[in-house]
Amino acid sequence: MSRLEIPVIAQPAWSWPGLGLWNLYFLIKLLLFWGGYLNLQILPNLVFAAVLLVPLRNRHASLLRWLIAVPLGVALFYQDSWLPPFSRLLDQPGVLNFTGEYLLELAGRFIDWNLCGLLLIVVVAYLFVSQWLRLTTLTLGWLALLGSANLLALQAPAQQAANPGTASASAVVSNAEPDSATLDDYLQKFYDTEAGRRVEFKPSTSAAQPFDLLLINICSMAWDDLDAVGLRDNPLLQQMDVVFDNFNSATAYSGPAAIRLLRASCGQQPHNKLYGVAPEQCLLMDDLRKLGFASEVMLNHTGQFEGFLDEVRSQGALPNPAVNASNLSRALVGFDGSPIWRDREVLDKWWQHRENNQDSRVALFYNTTTLHDGNRALTADGGTKSAEYKPRAQALIDDLTAFIKELERSGRRVAVVIVPEHGAALHGDRMQISGMREIPSPSITHVPVGIKLIGMGSAANSAPLHVSAPSSYLALSEIIARLYAAAPQAEGQGLDWQALLSDLPQTPAVSENSGTVVLDYAGKPYVRIKEKGAWLPYPQRFK
Repeated sequence: MSRLEIPVIAQPAWSWPGLGLWNLYFLIKLLLFWGGYLNLQILPNLVFAAVLLVPLRNRHASLLRWLIAVPLGVALFYQDSWLPPFSRLLDQPGVLNFTGEYLLELAGRFIDWNLCGLLLIVVVAYLFVSQWLRLTTLTLGWLALLGSANLLALQAPAQQAANPGTASASAVVSNAEPDSATLDDYLQKFYDTEAGRRVEFKPSTSAAQPFDLLLINICSMAWDDLDAVGLRDNPLLQQMDVVFDNFNSATAYSGPAAIRLLRASCGQQPHNKLYGVAPEQCLLMDDLRKLGFASEVMLNHTGQFEGFLDEVRSQGALPNPAVNASNLSRALVGFDGSPIWRDREVLDKWWQHRENNQDSRVALFYNTTTLHDGNRALTADGGTKSAEYKPRAQALIDDLTAFIKELERSGRRVAVVIVPEHGAALHGDRMQISGMREIPSPSITHVPVGIKLIGMGSAANSAPLHVSAPSSYLALSEIIARLYAAAPQAEGQGLDWQALLSDLPQTPAVSENSGTVVLDYAGKPYVRIKEKGAWLPYPQRFK
């Protein structure tokens, strides 16, 4: 008998190993994407998955690929997140001056325990299910499905553009999301229009009564912050003569916000032009100086962090602080460990200085960081503790309210303009943690601006007059110019509020930090995180 021969089945030279644990990486990213936590870039992730799937017969080659894939996977995850480019951190050396307590506080805000619990469930479910199911097919299928959806979305605008004559196509275009080219064109036209806008300061009559102008620039106060702590209806805003309901600060950084205010006589500039040489007619304080105002500066902080004081002086044509406040007692300790003085004490000290000088007109730029994120309260033993936002906001409101009453008792004519730089970002959202302001979202740049005229004729109504149109710094400059040029008032005669507030310059909501732009288009906010990058709808805030 011949021996039974068992046929040998040849094994394929190449075997596809699957993604293995990398399935968990991609599945977590897909879940975070659907939850709005990530901006998943489909093509780079598909390419990354393809590289991981290529079969390698050599064990050393597989190990080398794994060693390279881990840092690449981390970098791709970071790029898919809403976090700013890592290069932005290198451009902000001031971060190194944060106190240890503030750094720990920021680190704690990055941890979302609900999300951590959800991810733990996903990991356990993956380890359990992967014993029976080949999850690579599921992972690649989901990525391919998302890629197909993106291709269809890109083809839709092209098809609409190819059939512009049909009524149905027009209806689709009006309801569809604008593409990046449309928003880029809108942004460029906005800046082209703003470049030609100016406020003209006309001479007043010789009989006009002089007045002082106080620009109170508040760090970290937005409507959203006041709502969060229940202080929207506060005594400070209630006693204003004019309140802007839709004022856009145009940035979420302190330095650029102060520069934009000090250049309020011209239209809104792109961020990259803020640090160039400004035309003289754009400098608000320079315009006022030519009209007889003496320019003065006061801060309730040192102004040393990231060279804030030097920056606003050089870019806004400002002198050194009028009064030395360093001998005052600290009210708070800043996020960088520097002293912060109480607003009422600083303003009282400046007012004593003002009453002793002989200038007929003074324009003061006052900047306060009382509400800045990370400030700490003093304790009885000389240490510090975390300072909640609401008590600090209440103290600032009380101090400014009391100071305005002091101005009223003085008998002088004073125009007080309260202009916050930006908000505190008390509410985190899907793109930024609480306190983070890298992206100038509407909740950060929509700030409460008010004007109080003392000794100049208050509004007839007890409630403030409201400016509801979209506005920014150009409207403030126009009001200041109109106040200066206003005809002298007879005894007991009030201001012509209609003439003061009618036809003010309107400015669409466009906000910009270094490399990041947020704009309002057709009533919806859109964000571009990187220079020449794609535009995305800004996600709604967590409720």
